Order: sequence, then C-alpha cells, then structure tokens
Amino acid sequence: MEQRIGRVTHFYGRIRVAVLELGDELKVGDVIRIQGRRTDLTQEVQSLEIEHQQVESVGPGAEVALKVVEPVRKNDVVYKVIED
Repeated sequence: MEQRIGRVTHFYGRIRVAVLELGDELKVGDVIRIQGRRTDLTQEVQSLEIEHQQVESVGPGAEVALKVVEPVRKNDVVYKVIED
C-alpha cells in the first residue's frame, strides 16, 4: 500500500538530490516511491538533510533534501510504501 506524503520541489541533477515538500512524516529507513509522467522510482531513504544538517526524521510541513538513485522532476509525487 502507498500513502501520498508530498512532492518534489527541486532536483539537483549533478549531485542527484531532490528537495521534497512533505505533508506527512518521513524517516530514515522508510521506503518511498516517487512517481510522475516520466518518473517511477522506488528506494529506501538512506539519509535526510534540512539546511545541510543530517536528521533522522521530519514531520509535516518540512522541506527536506534526499539523495536519489535516479533523476526525478519537479512536481513528481512522493509516496510512502507501507507494508501490511
């Protein structure tokens, strides 16, 4: 099952970092799926940063940087994969 938790606001291709605007909690170890018109990426969250500081989890309303394994695009939707 997947729960929508946010969207991509920026993507820095050279360093493969996406900035996410979140509407729900996200933490290191969660599995996320980023989906858009030309994007379909599933990965485990390895690290999160806010203002260049590592954090273990973030709550709703946060903007957080996340290293991604493939390019993503602005306005792609971010889902948290929830195991039943």
